[in-house]
Amino acid sequence: MQIPIGQDDLKLSAHVCFWPTHRSFTGESLAELHLIGAPPLLNEVLSRILTSGARPAERGEFTLRAFLAGRIDLVQAEAVLGVIDAGNSQELQTALAQLAGGISGRLADLREELLLHLADLEAGLDFVEEDLEFVQRDELLARLQSARSMFSELLEQNSNRMLSQSRMKVVLAGLPNAGKSTLFNQLIGRQAALVSSMAGTTRDYLSAALSVSGTFFDLVDTAGWEHARDGIEAAAAELREDQLQRANLVVWCSPPDLSSEEQRLDEALRTQCLLVNPTMLHIQTKNDLLKSADTFKAESALPVVSAEQGTGLEELLATIAARLSTIRGDAEMIGATAARCEESLQHARQGIDRAIAALVDQAGDEFISLELRDVLDHLGRIMGQVYTDDILDRIFSRFCIGK
Repeated sequence: MQIPIGQDDLKLSAHVCFWPTHRSFTGESLAELHLIGAPPLLNEVLSRILTSGARPAERGEFTLRAFLAGRIDLVQAEAVLGVIDAGNSQELQTALAQLAGGISGRLADLREELLLHLADLEAGLDFVEEDLEFVQRDELLARLQSARSMFSELLEQNSNRMLSQSRMKVVLAGLPNAGKSTLFNQLIGRQAALVSSMAGTTRDYLSAALSVSGTFFDLVDTAGWEHARDGIEAAAAELREDQLQRANLVVWCSPPDLSSEEQRLDEALRTQCLLVNPTMLHIQTKNDLLKSADTFKAESALPVVSAEQGTGLEELLATIAARLSTIRGDAEMIGATAARCEESLQHARQGIDRAIAALVDQAGDEFISLELRDVLDHLGRIMGQVYTDDILDRIFSRFCIGK
């Protein structure tokens, strides 16, 4: 088609794609203009269109229209933003799988199944005097236990997603003078941490961003584990424990030149660290200190690195990336959806627990039905069958214009 532009009504050639039916993304009739990418021409055409009565789209308006038209559910709508905001390939794959309806399909099947059981239970209430049983209680119990496992799985994944923001956190920990700061400097490729043979040199923590095979994370160097003797050491210990609690992976560094007493202390503190954060990779640092006669230590099954010689570093980074990918790899929801759904998933699982308890205690069908209705209500909130305007405002206000 030809579009008149400018005061002299010059003609601009353009392609128009028109969907007159309801098979578009938004479920409405839709037209797209494909123009030459020259800003003055685009501005002129846009000005003509707005003058003719059109208005600019609001943030997330097209995705919101698709949701309100029933083309996608709320979980899939959030995945559109997840695709836009993805920081690495794993986040992109998670968002695309969610957009394709992976988790939505599972939740929809579960909701349909619970609706059928609820219908059977409530049908039985109409014939309570005839003592008719519309649903086998053993079968219902097995179904509810399966649903509970699904909710528990999603909640566990959600906790990982909400701890894991755009970059995950990897913390170096170990005894003082275990080679953490030297290793930190080598891994980030610059001298950021102060290195000294004197134990306890690091009092604060340092952080640097790294990317390995498409996995983004913050590497953190912390103060060595020791008993606090003064206020500075106590503050360092507090900072270290805070970093460890928030870490996605702790890399515990053990040098090979520890005395017997230091080895026992290293093992005890490593066990204590596991109580703070159970996700740990144990490595042997300072491999350059090993001598050929040290056959026992040289045969250590731990990953071995030498920051001084630069050996084992690539293997260490690959192992870290693999561990982090495993932590995130089973996620079915993007972080935004995980945060929004956390409370509803908790209530849904609690409702399932109460329904299971009622079944085991041979309670009446009306009590089980009441719990199932509560579960279905929270499932509806997750998928968008039940929503309020403020929920939609919070979700779609984060979108960019044109999505």
